[in-house]
Amino acid sequence: MMKRETLAIADIYVPVKRRATGDKGQQAPILVRADGARFVLVEGLHRLEAAKALGEKTIFCFLVDARRH
Repeated sequence: MMKRETLAIADIYVPVKRRATGDKGQQAPILVRADGARFVLVEGLHRLEAAKALGEKTIFCFLVDARRH
């Protein structure tokens, strides 16, 4: 059985082999819809927040037609 723990991120080691698999980048684009001059997030909050935390200036996305039902 697994035990729930709270750990400091600095205490977690990431093996070299695992680090190599992290280079793939964003796999699934977020979904946004146009709202005048801006875009509104439809899906992908965690991906957006992760990109912000990484200092990314751009992110892949799909533009969804909000008029379709």
